[in-house]
Amino acid sequence: MRIASLQPSISITLAALGQLDTLCACTKYCLEALPELTTRNHSILQDSWSFDKPGNLETLLATKPDLVLASVPYRMESLAAILKSGLPVLTLAPHTLADIYKDIRLIASVVHSYGQGEALVARMNSAVEMTARQAASSSHRPIVYSEEWGKPLIHSQHWVAELIAAANGAFFGTPGSHTTAEAIASLPEEQQPDVLLFAWCGAGNRVPLERVIDQRNWHHLRAVRNRRVFCVPDEFFNTPAPTLLEGLACIASVLHPTLFPSHKALIQLNEIHRSR
Repeated sequence: MRIASLQPSISITLAALGQLDTLCACTKYCLEALPELTTRNHSILQDSWSFDKPGNLETLLATKPDLVLASVPYRMESLAAILKSGLPVLTLAPHTLADIYKDIRLIASVVHSYGQGEALVARMNSAVEMTARQAASSSHRPIVYSEEWGKPLIHSQHWVAELIAAANGAFFGTPGSHTTAEAIASLPEEQQPDVLLFAWCGAGNRVPLERVIDQRNWHHLRAVRNRRVFCVPDEFFNTPAPTLLEGLACIASVLHPTLFPSHKALIQLNEIHRSR
């Protein structure tokens, strides 16, 4: 089996299944998520937004994959170009943790690793349930604003809302929907989030927290006054793969710091100076 992976979530899942040897090609974002891939000399592909652009499909065809695996996000025009080439394509579009577990089982079946797939899903389920049991001992259920993108402002996806709920938090807003800086700024004190989490797609851990708060005039928000504003690495929230467990650990440590250890990957808002 020769697999071309178009998303880090695919490559990360294959690694967790012990099946990295099935990869024949991946994207540069896969290399960032799995540095060990840099030693394997795989062909580096464009992501699943770009195969309708000149030259990109030819690079993919040259790798001679038995299967192209893609997951959200992708452009339909790009996938259509791959399909027209005759290459077998499997596309995944999970919305919930249950969907992600199904996709892990599906990927495991493709590479004939059924037992490893079941074990991985069981490990993820167990981690979520254990966190939920421990977090339930707290009587405080913080309100959490979690942002996937800043231009426009987009709330994090449904599976992040599930992780926040598992950590005994209340997700602010509707998962995956748009909002505005003005709408958040105008919230009355009793409706304001207790915690602000930023995990912008493709930004890694480089969300400029101070600049965001300053430009949006969010200094008065309860979460900002209490410095409960954090950047979470992109792949911990936006990659539907086993790395979501790291996202859960980040959430739990932020929401209930007396119950869970701090996570080294979190970046917290420092004291900021208002620009005028």
